[in-house]
Amino acid sequence: MDIIKIGTRDSELALWQANTVKRQLEALGYQTKLVPIKSTGDLVLNKPLYELGITGIFTRNLDIALLNNEIDIAVHSLKDVPTILPKGIVQAAVLKRGNSNDMLVFKENEEFMSLKNATIATGSLRRKAQWLHRYPTHTIVDLRGNVNSRLKKIEENEDWNGAIFAAAGLNRIQLTPENSVNLNWMIPAPAQGAIMICALEENTYAYEAAAKLNHEESEICTTIERDFLNALEGGCTAPIGAIAYIKDEKVYFKGALFSKDGKQKVEISKVSKLSEAHTIAKYCAGTIIQKGGKRIMLDDIKVGDTAKKNAVFSTKKLSEFQAELFHEDIAVEDSDFIKIRFNRIPPKEVKNEIENVIITSKNAVESLLMSFSAAELKFKNIYCVGRRTKRLIEKRIGKVNHSEKNAKKLAEYLVENLKKEAEVTFFCSDIRLDELPEILAKNSIILHEVQAYKTINSPMKVAENVGGVLFYSPSTVQSYLLENEVNNIAFCIGETTASEAKKHFKEVKVAKLPTVESVIELVNLHFIKK
Repeated sequence: MDIIKIGTRDSELALWQANTVKRQLEALGYQTKLVPIKSTGDLVLNKPLYELGITGIFTRNLDIALLNNEIDIAVHSLKDVPTILPKGIVQAAVLKRGNSNDMLVFKENEEFMSLKNATIATGSLRRKAQWLHRYPTHTIVDLRGNVNSRLKKIEENEDWNGAIFAAAGLNRIQLTPENSVNLNWMIPAPAQGAIMICALEENTYAYEAAAKLNHEESEICTTIERDFLNALEGGCTAPIGAIAYIKDEKVYFKGALFSKDGKQKVEISKVSKLSEAHTIAKYCAGTIIQKGGKRIMLDDIKVGDTAKKNAVFSTKKLSEFQAELFHEDIAVEDSDFIKIRFNRIPPKEVKNEIENVIITSKNAVESLLMSFSAAELKFKNIYCVGRRTKRLIEKRIGKVNHSEKNAKKLAEYLVENLKKEAEVTFFCSDIRLDELPEILAKNSIILHEVQAYKTINSPMKVAENVGGVLFYSPSTVQSYLLENEVNNIAFCIGETTASEAKKHFKEVKVAKLPTVESVIELVNLHFIKK
């Protein structure tokens, strides 16, 4: 039997979590071994978390170890995990959730909360914003380090009245002080209190072993919270809180978005049937934006800031976390250069069972489900592009027969495995690459295209002092060129985007991983090394 190598950070809390996974796996008959790995978040303690220009501050080193096959699974506090995992890494399980609350640890008593002046320590923008929203005259100071060192700092700093922790962390290593209280009014970070196990998608042995530890209710709730966060990250630079729980076959959700100074807040609560859990995040995020969240999302950093040595522009709105990943000497401005409008798909397109279906994006999936229920989509064979698209299809529609990394490879697979004159229905955008249709047509496969959504250009004129532009798809490059001259560097999320950029830009750089965070890291490396 293979030994499952469990990767973990080496803090006391992280080891407690990893040992919990270890015990549960061994109880199922698996052999395991702990592999402690230092994270950058543990090593760099002189800056707030949001100032460190590194992707997945507490997860990146474990991600690298997974991709290098140094470990088989990695154990994380789920709230620390970016909403989009690196390519090839998948969530295998969420353990039964612990206490999701934030907790205040205070020095002597709680009377200071009614005073005009008090000092609270936290390194979290979300906790800072919510505390200032409730106690606007108080002072917030930064607090970093593991649980043990933070507790020690409270004792050593006489001027501090208290500090805020995740209750689950204190409870798990039995360090909850007597002078502490749950902050039930504070909306926790999405997935706070949950432990997640991830694995390589190709490592089926480790994935299937870890999947046996999954607690379905905790997975459903944390997925809603993280999807809510992800939906707002498309246009948000503000602290976000979210919590969901299940009772009597219903899902209860609360989410909120704050300004960084805590002066503004937009909150939403929703109760849904458990069967409709997948609709909650998108609906609530949209409502937050409509109720005033869009105003709060205005970026605090402007390209015209002369204190910054370098200026860049992102053709996609960045989350607060993403915006704070840029080095302090880089000014960033952002805007969505591409917007998606879902089409109403005519019922005749799915009236009868469809033999072969091609889906190449998550947008096509969302469009289908906006027009029809999953039961109405009678697809016999589904072929798709991308791991995330596959996961969404199998979660919301049905089994995927085959998936590939890109459209060309999928077309080649279909040519090899379908008969000539076979009919295929392709749910696509009004803007799509010609490669797949051309390959199928040349090989006598009949393609029926259904426009599921429309890609709308939404460019703006970028300031002349911008030295670099961040691109995330060929469409963002094309949209940018509608309003701007090319006299800067193109930082691209992948090779397909880079291929389009190379037609116009003299200097093009490609991120190592297909994530926004990896593109930001590329920008930091380029400008700060100068």
